[in-house]
Amino acid sequence: MTWADPARQAAFDGWLAGLAPRHALQVQTLAPASADASFRRYFRIQGEASGRPATFIVMDAPPAVEDNRAFVDIAALLRAAGLNVPQVLDWQVEHGFLLISDLGRRTYHAELLSLDLEQGAHQRRADGLYRDAIGTLVTLQGIAVPEALPRYDAAMVRRELDIFPEWYIARHQGMTLDDRQQQGLARAFDQITQVFTSQAQVLVHRDFHSRNLMVCAPIDTDGAGPAPNPGLLDFQGAVLGPVAYDLVSLLRDAYLDWDEPQQIDWAARYWERARKAGVPVPDDFGTYWRDLEWTGLQRHLKVLGIFARLSHRDGKHGYLDDLPRVWRQAHHVAMRYAVLTPLARLLEALAKVEARDGYTF
Repeated sequence: MTWADPARQAAFDGWLAGLAPRHALQVQTLAPASADASFRRYFRIQGEASGRPATFIVMDAPPAVEDNRAFVDIAALLRAAGLNVPQVLDWQVEHGFLLISDLGRRTYHAELLSLDLEQGAHQRRADGLYRDAIGTLVTLQGIAVPEALPRYDAAMVRRELDIFPEWYIARHQGMTLDDRQQQGLARAFDQITQVFTSQAQVLVHRDFHSRNLMVCAPIDTDGAGPAPNPGLLDFQGAVLGPVAYDLVSLLRDAYLDWDEPQQIDWAARYWERARKAGVPVPDDFGTYWRDLEWTGLQRHLKVLGIFARLSHRDGKHGYLDDLPRVWRQAHHVAMRYAVLTPLARLLEALAKVEARDGYTF
């Protein structure tokens, strides 16, 4: 581990040394576990659990910039509902050091990229993973939302949308909008916000996608029975929000492509399960699909801005590789609905592509 602050390094070393006997931690095995788009850092360390060799995750999350209380509280809420999330084993509140259980090394993203979807067995594997994720999502959406949980209200929607013109349009593309383009974008934002906030409200993970879902083997990890697939990560930003949000995050992932018939198939399976479970989805699947598309458009525009910001502000340039996919997802929806034509034209101008006609509703 490298540290910019020697005092923080000393605090970390003391904290970890104090924990080592309790979990038989082998301090010399500490190694990077994953990258993150936030200020958090994750490291894997070997030790023991229930008298057996095990690995743990060490989280370095400075409390000045990361809400560790939210992580701890949401982890407890999801675990109480039977979902597979890391268990918080120790939390050094002052400095933001946490020791948590390890859900493994294999993300959905890595697993899916390893599959040859021309093969029937691999197709069934992918389908099984998504059905597992759908089941987890239905369970998550049935959890009673604590009163203190933030609301995904209109103000929050607009704050996120504003990242798109600030970072993607102005900073990344270096483009200044004329009056017509500004008016068209403002109308699109109003329309998106109205659809977004008019939906039934449920617990929303906010980053329910392939890089935050872990492939978990059905083994007994802590004496409580099989660990359900998938394991969930990065849930600390959970809010009360629209019922379509997490499913579109999964199906129109910033890191993976699925053709629309496959998306509709999984969405219909989710919708059927959700209705049976009492999740407040619309009675008509067509209405739900329309809400899903518009909700996804808000996310796509936000992500375009966030990925640009990660590059220009934070020096994390790898996210730029995924910008074309997210642009295609946003443009796909803007082309489909006639009222969003000005947004489609703006996206085309930003990408320097010729205007195209699309299906309109």
